[in-house]
Amino acid sequence: MTDPVHPDSFPIEGGCTCRAVRYRMASAPLFVHCCHCRWCQRESGSAFALNAMIEADRVQLLEGQTERVATPSASGKGQAIVRCGRCQVALWSHYAGSGDAVSFVRVGTLDDPDLLPPDIHIFTMSKQPWVLLPPGTPAVTEYYRRSEHWPAASIDRLKALKA
Repeated sequence: MTDPVHPDSFPIEGGCTCRAVRYRMASAPLFVHCCHCRWCQRESGSAFALNAMIEADRVQLLEGQTERVATPSASGKGQAIVRCGRCQVALWSHYAGSGDAVSFVRVGTLDDPDLLPPDIHIFTMSKQPWVLLPPGTPAVTEYYRRSEHWPAASIDRLKALKA
């Protein structure tokens, strides 16, 4: 697992390409995963998607207008992608499994994305062959069990959210 982000790093901010939307992550995320599935490759137009999972109430819209776009997903349950209303950059998603309670923030939209390296690489069975995974970061062929990879504090936060 990667080194945890120092709590003094937060809050951190991010936004879209045109700078119309600005947001703040009030605390460290629950977990950061780098997804190499073909759906994420297609949606991102790249080799993977890097998502920081965090309680939705800890993502604060500072300025601008966003819009939710319903998008299909591999699970068949879909997701809502929150985009800048002007430039349409994807800022975060809400997946059906977590609903609106958890935001999957696109790490690349942060002002300092280097603060949130992946805690795990998932769906590596479909990763691009030229992507080399770093030693020391867990990698799984499909999805993972939270109990095996998440820090206890993050599991506690998620339980509190669902309570």
